[in-house]
Amino acid sequence: MIRKIYVLCVAILFLSCNETKKENVQTDLKSTTTVEEFENFDWLLGKWKRLNEEEGKATFEHWEKISKTEYSGIGFTMQNADTIKQENIGLVKVGKQWDLVVKVPEETQSVTFKGVAHAADQFTCENNTIDFPNKIKYWKHGDNMHAMVSGGEMKIQFEFEKIK
Repeated sequence: MIRKIYVLCVAILFLSCNETKKENVQTDLKSTTTVEEFENFDWLLGKWKRLNEEEGKATFEHWEKISKTEYSGIGFTMQNADTIKQENIGLVKVGKQWDLVVKVPEETQSVTFKGVAHAADQFTCENNTIDFPNKIKYWKHGDNMHAMVSGGEMKIQFEFEKIK
């Protein structure tokens, strides 16, 4: 009799632990899905060409998705078949925000712009410890991607179209 009660208790304990585990898995899947839907910057992906560039220059950005919390990009400007400017760009999730990390070849260290706002089709990052730019904003409008770098009174806007 005691053996039957013991087996019954063990079975109940095992089943109750298993149900809790299933509930946790379902909750985790729901929260992951919500985060994935809201924090998907896949609109950045691909090769882009700047539409509003100076005569004689061509500026491009190329973005790839590394993981669900990291995007990697490269931006460069060409003039007369020479690369005159280049930067490596990363959009990385840190906690609940997305930070933009920029590295240019002539500098030894990258500069991090802390995420201050993000939505499904835009993000804004700031770094008030440098002169220019202090703020970088990317957003999607229609089929085009836009960016603006600003600091103080100065603003530079970029408009890109996707290269097919």
